[in-house]
Amino acid sequence: MRYSLLILSFMLFHTAHALESISSYQASLDQFMEKSKASKSPFSEKDRAIMKKADESLARSLPDPGIKVGEMAPGFTLKNAFGKEISLKQELKKGPVILVFYRGAWCPFCNMHLHVLQQSLPQFKKYGAQLITITPQTPDKSAEQIGKDGFPFEVLSDLDSQVMKDYKLYFEIPDDLVSVYKHAGLDIEAFNGKGRNVLPVPGSFVIDKNGIVRAMQARTDYKLRMEPETIIDALKKISADN
Repeated sequence: MRYSLLILSFMLFHTAHALESISSYQASLDQFMEKSKASKSPFSEKDRAIMKKADESLARSLPDPGIKVGEMAPGFTLKNAFGKEISLKQELKKGPVILVFYRGAWCPFCNMHLHVLQQSLPQFKKYGAQLITITPQTPDKSAEQIGKDGFPFEVLSDLDSQVMKDYKLYFEIPDDLVSVYKHAGLDIEAFNGKGRNVLPVPGSFVIDKNGIVRAMQARTDYKLRMEPETIIDALKKISADN
């Protein structure tokens, strides 16, 4: 079950950081999943039933998340980890934007994806593109993450959840699942702020200078992420059209 794996992966957070050298997200995921097999699940039968119900509810409520290829990317202005306002409109004047929504610093799958994308930045830059990430976590948590991981790209905080909603990725964690999370040691509010048990479906969007989405991926199965190769293919097509 995906929600069970979410908590288990949180407990294996440091294992994920050992996988940084792998350049393919799928390769990172495969190695992580192999290591996780040796870990015993801390959840009761009741916990697993709550997770299964929440998993199924999310899939029903967001059967096809994310704005689609060909749509205009909704504009936004958000603060980065250090209080600077970043506008999508202004950033697109520089070139294409790779926009990635992630859950937070606590999520190993997010961290694996971000590290793989970081390794691919030189290839993205060949096409004049930059990576911008958005998370519901507070700027101070993002600053801690940047300090620890050395991310050179923007990490923006969507504190009122509006951008997640605009990109059709937003969902709220059910109360009973929040309790399961906290019992297992994962407090989403400690990252997002009091009363904000909210997350985005992980989503990636390649946006051209005109603000049009040229490639995207968003899945309620949070283990699935867009590969750098897919992003580069989209950037090649954008470059060829110019």
